[in-house]
Amino acid sequence: MAVFTPVSQDQASQLLSDLGLGQLTQLRGIEGGIENTNYFASTDQGEYVLTLFERLTHDQLPFYLYLMKHLAEQGIPVPKPAANLDGDILHALCGKPAAVVNRLTGQSQLAPQIAHCAQMGSMLARMHLAARDYQRSQPNLRGLTWWNETAPAILAHMDEAQSSLLRSELAYQNHMAQSAAYAALPQGPVHADLFRDNVMFEAETLTGIFDFYFAGVDTWLFDLAVCLNDWCIDLPTGAHVADRARALLAAYQSVRPLQMAERALLPAMLRAGALRFWISRLWDFHLPRNAAMLTPHDPTHFERVLRERVMHPMCLSD
Repeated sequence: MAVFTPVSQDQASQLLSDLGLGQLTQLRGIEGGIENTNYFASTDQGEYVLTLFERLTHDQLPFYLYLMKHLAEQGIPVPKPAANLDGDILHALCGKPAAVVNRLTGQSQLAPQIAHCAQMGSMLARMHLAARDYQRSQPNLRGLTWWNETAPAILAHMDEAQSSLLRSELAYQNHMAQSAAYAALPQGPVHADLFRDNVMFEAETLTGIFDFYFAGVDTWLFDLAVCLNDWCIDLPTGAHVADRARALLAAYQSVRPLQMAERALLPAMLRAGALRFWISRLWDFHLPRNAAMLTPHDPTHFERVLRERVMHPMCLSD
């Protein structure tokens, strides 16, 4: 959510007016994130988020935007894209694809407790089930194919121990992806980036989930693993925190019980989730794009998480 493309007051005001969202009163660039240009936009009618897409194309974006619309209409607390008079929810601004969504209430819980993890688990399962009848399909663009394509570009920036870990884990994940057990995993549209800073709470009540622009069709287990790797670890060490994980998993399974294949492959998917974000953070750190307010995430964090997941596999009985 850095600012790659400057947007003027007049440009934003015209778009918001065209969408019937009122008169712009304030426009503020959002710091954080590394993919798109984001602004908070206040009008005399409400609070909104304006996004200009820096990497995703006009052809790719309908999957994300209509997924958000679909989930919102199913009662999942996600931002709903604003439509123009023709019903279009994908717009253009400053030569870039753009969207405007309502701003969610609450704030992120950056130090989640057991209650927050339980709320996240049940909402994740609800979201998976709500998306089952979503008609559009698009693969997870940051999935295994992208890991294999991106690894050669970052290996030159790694020491021998890191390079060895990356190569061995990629080999393991490629092997797992070809197995019959993996093929049996249920799948559908997933968020694929559901970190604690992409969820809003008021006290212990979950009020919103946002930033769907890494979503795609993948296994539900991978989505669950991504959550567990952020919500249920000790940030300084990357170590598993059992009580939070138990709460998240129990709440998830109270809505959608895991199948046998999912239970068996959870440790492998936890490793996959850690590998995905280690690779992407290495890529953003060593091969950054120019942007105002851009601060790349530390890639060593997910190196620690991956090593922990390899050395101390998590079982559902933990």
